[in-house]
Amino acid sequence: MQRHVLLLVTALILGCPRADTTRVAQVPDAGQTAAAITLRTVGPRLVTNATSTPLSITGVGLSKAKALRLGAPANLELPLTALDDGHAFTRLPAGVELGVSSEAVVEVTLEGGEGRAELRFINDTRFPDLVAMAATGDGKWLAAVSSTEDVVYVMELATRKVTRVAVGDGPSAIAAVGGAMVVVGHLFAPELKVIDLSASPPVVTSAPAVKQVAALLADGDTLYLAEHARDTVSALDAKADFKERWRSPVAPNPRAMAMTAAGLAVGSLQTGEIELLEPTSGQVVATTQPGPGTPIVGGTTQKYGPYVMSGKAVRGLVASAKAGRLFASSIGPNIGPNPDKMEVSMNGGVGVLGLPLKGQKGSALGWQRHLGFGAGVTEALALDDAAGLLYATDVGLGLVRVLDVKKLAKSDGDAAKALVQEIALPPPERFPHVRPDEDFNVRGRAGLSLHSGPRALALSRDRKSLFVLNRFTGTVAAIDVTQAAKGKASWSGQWPLVDVLAQRTRRLGQVLYFADLGRTAMTCDACHLEGHGEGVLFEKTVPMRIYRSTTVRGSRETPPYFTPASTHSMGETAKVVGTRNRYQNPELTPEEIEALTVFSSLIPTPPNPFVDERGAPVEALELPDGKIGSPRRGLALFEGKAGCASCHPAPQFTSDQDLATRARFIDVGTPRFMPLRAELQNTRFEGFGTPALVGAWDVFPMLTTGLAGLGVTPDGRVVVTNRFALRDAVEQYAPKHGRADLLSPQERDDLLAWVLSL
Repeated sequence: MQRHVLLLVTALILGCPRADTTRVAQVPDAGQTAAAITLRTVGPRLVTNATSTPLSITGVGLSKAKALRLGAPANLELPLTALDDGHAFTRLPAGVELGVSSEAVVEVTLEGGEGRAELRFINDTRFPDLVAMAATGDGKWLAAVSSTEDVVYVMELATRKVTRVAVGDGPSAIAAVGGAMVVVGHLFAPELKVIDLSASPPVVTSAPAVKQVAALLADGDTLYLAEHARDTVSALDAKADFKERWRSPVAPNPRAMAMTAAGLAVGSLQTGEIELLEPTSGQVVATTQPGPGTPIVGGTTQKYGPYVMSGKAVRGLVASAKAGRLFASSIGPNIGPNPDKMEVSMNGGVGVLGLPLKGQKGSALGWQRHLGFGAGVTEALALDDAAGLLYATDVGLGLVRVLDVKKLAKSDGDAAKALVQEIALPPPERFPHVRPDEDFNVRGRAGLSLHSGPRALALSRDRKSLFVLNRFTGTVAAIDVTQAAKGKASWSGQWPLVDVLAQRTRRLGQVLYFADLGRTAMTCDACHLEGHGEGVLFEKTVPMRIYRSTTVRGSRETPPYFTPASTHSMGETAKVVGTRNRYQNPELTPEEIEALTVFSSLIPTPPNPFVDERGAPVEALELPDGKIGSPRRGLALFEGKAGCASCHPAPQFTSDQDLATRARFIDVGTPRFMPLRAELQNTRFEGFGTPALVGAWDVFPMLTTGLAGLGVTPDGRVVVTNRFALRDAVEQYAPKHGRADLLSPQERDDLLAWVLSL
């Protein structure tokens, strides 16, 4: 009976168009009198309860409205900030209690007004997500960050005792400083939390910092902080209350960092670039990414080095002083159009980069080779430089690989022999599996270890143990690496940090989003890292050409998917894409489709960091290129003179949000294809879909082709031409794509400031 119900639910998800979640009030005709206060839309429609989220309200008479009312289970009354009769704003509080279910639909009304809408709340506070880990310098503790719960789980290694420590809003990164101290950065709270683990209970203090922290790196008395909203890296003095020494702009979405003898290396998730910063000033002294001719050693893309067009997201970085090399994990060099029409460019592995040598002419930061494993997704890295061993996690297969640093660095031929050992990370005995056990480790498929989700690594102080943070199972595993150089590293055990199964179906969907069961190297996360985009791909959608890798965030609200449309719901997408990623080995079961649909449907767009504490647009906003715009003036231009709202209406700012205007593929004068080896692409044009502008502040590049922000060099490289891609998208293609041609320079800046505030 249970299976029959599941099949029915799946059929409904796949076969029926989703009802519009915002009910638009009827506009009265000439013979009627309009209500004094009328609600039309509220957005974004998909919101998390893990942090405070700004809401935008459109309607009639909003300057007279006193409050926005949210029904059960939220049961809130929120004050409004009205800009005019048609536009108001408010802010949801963090921590709205939703029980244990994955989501809840909440009815929204205006006090004293007509019309109603719905918000879909994602219950993230009951969905632990372990995203970062650090080992203290004294070797006594491990500390792991749960971003959705606002806590750090601390394990005392001698006793395996776990302590839960509350921190700020949206913890995202952690670094060890001193003997028993860790520092935690946050996505949403503008502070650092400093935790002294030598005290019982641990003592937590605060230090000022920016919000939107993506990564932390401690090096002596300096803490380096990668910040996401403004795409900067800063150096903080750990001995002076983390006072900022310098701050420098870097490539979009900085994440992985490593200190090298030549400077601070910083990797970009959205461009695939690695930049080298001078440690005392922050000046960018070098930048690199793979290009045509980058050697690929191993895996399915080995022969396509001549067709490399760029890099992909840099997921991890470590530097070897002994070998004089920088190692980077990624899904591999980005293969562009090629004669074979090979478009599965994922080949997760480790890139090897040479470093500039002081006083030696001709030395430079540059890619020497990429060692691909042909399956899985290589993510976290840890280095034992003394032993000459590099450890790398594979989140798609649930493995830790041991690599010989000397061979990896020496030559292509030696790198092909650098893999010393693969260690599978079994899930806990009672953790549920996405399929029956007999479906694993057959016909070339992965094993049960894909359920673990190894996210972070830390070597013990004595370098005898390697600790692995398992994101999906909520555990820390230990591997005995005393014999790793001989290929005899061994499993020591694992210990729970937190119960992760309160939302069982959603958790299994998370496993499926990252898993590479078919060992094809194709996973949802490989193309849509953490549910977001990462540059461009020569990819599978028909017609086959170079496309921007789009975000999954909030996409539940904006079907259809792909250009031109090939799937029309999240369930259909899960079935078609999930099965294709495995090359039908095997097809997804109804249970898998349901789980993957649930997980991918509940990836929210992060709250906008550029609005005020009331959720309203600010008076003046500094743009990424240093100019100043007024979002409030920009709103009027967006809906009027600039002509944007006809294709990008509130609340998701896309016509695809509503059934009546969905799936209109149009020509707005933007480029039809990226001009890289056009003869090897299918350039047939059938119009483009209208992307949602909610979260546009965090999208790079822009346009379906990626040609807002990116360009092509004569030698076949795809490079960044404008880090403020939104300016390209708005200004370069008028008058068909908006009417920026009618705007003064200041009005353009105002318009851009409004879109950055969505």
